[in-house]
Amino acid sequence: MRLITSGQIKAARALLGLTVAELAKTAGIGFTTMVRLESSDGIPAGNVKTLTSVKTAIEKAGVEFIGTPDSGAGVRWKT
Repeated sequence: MRLITSGQIKAARALLGLTVAELAKTAGIGFTTMVRLESSDGIPAGNVKTLTSVKTAIEKAGVEFIGTPDSGAGVRWKT
């Protein structure tokens, strides 16, 4: 899995207009887990399966992750 940052998760959620609870439900994870993922700095610590679920949910909603955690990490609408 390509690494994503907590900032990218927050930015993607904002772009989609979702609350923390809505994204957690869509990704099939708990609310407190989502809060923890978003509140860390840089690459969130967590189970790979959990991070993959979040990334997949965001990508299915039409947002893609760009850059790397070390250079230009961001999100944008899929073209």
